[in-house]
Amino acid sequence: MIAIAWVVVIALVVVLVVGAWWVMGAPALDFPDTVPPRALDALATRAFAIVAGLGAAALLVIHYRRQRTTEADAERAERAAEREIAKLFTDSFDSASDKLGNEHAAVRLAGIHALARLADEAPEGREDLVQMVIDVLCAYLRMPYTPSSAPLPADATDKQAIGHHERGLEFASLREVRHTIIRIIGNHLREPTRWRSKDYDFTGTVFDGGNLTGAVFSGGEVIFRGARFTRGEVSFRGAVFCGGEVDFAETEFSGGEVTFREAEFSGGEVAFSRAVFSGGRTDFRWARFSDGTAGFARAVFSGGEVTFREAEFSGGEVAFSRAVFSGGAVDFGEAEFSGGEVTFRRAEFSGGTANFREAVFSGGAVDFGEAEFSGGEVTFRRAEFSSGEVGFRWARFIGGEANFRGARFPGGDMTFAGAVFSGGTVNFRWARFTGGTMTFARARFPGGTVNFREAEFSSGRADFAEAVFTGGTMTFRRARFAGREMTFRGARFSGGEVDFRGAVFSGGELDFGDASGTCPVSLLESIGHGEPEVVTLPGPWRSITGGAD
Repeated sequence: MIAIAWVVVIALVVVLVVGAWWVMGAPALDFPDTVPPRALDALATRAFAIVAGLGAAALLVIHYRRQRTTEADAERAERAAEREIAKLFTDSFDSASDKLGNEHAAVRLAGIHALARLADEAPEGREDLVQMVIDVLCAYLRMPYTPSSAPLPADATDKQAIGHHERGLEFASLREVRHTIIRIIGNHLREPTRWRSKDYDFTGTVFDGGNLTGAVFSGGEVIFRGARFTRGEVSFRGAVFCGGEVDFAETEFSGGEVTFREAEFSGGEVAFSRAVFSGGRTDFRWARFSDGTAGFARAVFSGGEVTFREAEFSGGEVAFSRAVFSGGAVDFGEAEFSGGEVTFRRAEFSGGTANFREAVFSGGAVDFGEAEFSGGEVTFRRAEFSSGEVGFRWARFIGGEANFRGARFPGGDMTFAGAVFSGGTVNFRWARFTGGTMTFARARFPGGTVNFREAEFSSGRADFAEAVFTGGTMTFRRARFAGREMTFRGARFSGGEVDFRGAVFSGGELDFGDASGTCPVSLLESIGHGEPEVVTLPGPWRSITGGAD
């Protein structure tokens, strides 16, 4: 190695000298006849300097070579250590995984804890090993599982009783193993461990209990698609779902209690599309949905109880489009919808109860467009609609009750444009419209009842332009109109009853221009007793009053 270093240095010096000679124009060598002692001394000094420089350069080359060799040896040693660690991990992983297939529950429990420890002790930078352990634990949960056996018949024989008892013990052991896996996952996700930001696949898993309280699912993909919650309590209370994707699509909630109370869904996407809520209780009380998307499209609410009471929906999108509410109770009481979009477009309300009592809608948009109300009750009693838009465009009310009793509309827009009221009841009794716009333009009223009894209209605009009244009842009895524009321009009154008995008009504008058909009950009397600023009536109705507008 030293010889090679000297050769390299000498070759470098020769190249430099020749290069310098060439740059100077390749002058001819001219040796003097005599050399003075002083010149000899200078030559000796320079020679020693050159030799010292050559030695230093040689040492640098030698050191560099040694450094490269040392680094290469270190890399080889590190790779060998990694291979050894990986081999040890693989051996331990195989041993622990084998225990999961043991017939004894105690051995399986030992295997589960061994796997969890392996994930915690995986080498730095080997997140794939942590994911591998999580995949195995989730795969165990996905295995076929039937929650508890049928009750023992009252007339069972001793042999049947013994068999039933043995099966019960076997089931209890299996359930303990499964619940332990869920508990270990929950414990790791409650703390800032390496288990966060990983993928969790619970596809088709049967849950009959489990504690994921306070778990943090940040990033990664969490899949509960097709899972079944059948009994017991499964808790996601205070859990955080931020970023990434959480998939509860086609999940079945048929018994027990599943709680998302105080859970936080922020960013990313949470999907409950086509989920079935047929029994038990699912609790989203005080949950917060901010930004991102929470989808309940085509979900079926056919039984049990689902509550979003006092939940917060801010920003992002929450979609119940084409959802079916055919039984049970869905509660949005005192929930707050601020910003973003909440849609029930083409949803079907055919039974049970959907409760928005005292909910607050501020900003953003709530869309019930083309929804169908054919049974059960949907209530917005004492709800507040301030700013933003609430839309029932082209909705159909053919049965049941939609109740806005005592609701407040201080701003924003609410529209029933093109809606059809052919049955059931829509109740706005004691509602207060103090700003914004409410429109029933081109709506049709062939049946049913729409009740504005004792409602208050002050400021803003109420629009019934080109509405068609052919049946049913719409009542404005003892309603108060103060400083608001109300228009029925082009409306047709050919059947049913529109009733203004006891209504009070003080200020504002009342426009029935181009309306046709029978004059609404007591409309002219109420106008005569009131003080509207501007009144526009069709010709035949003006002749009844004996004058112009």
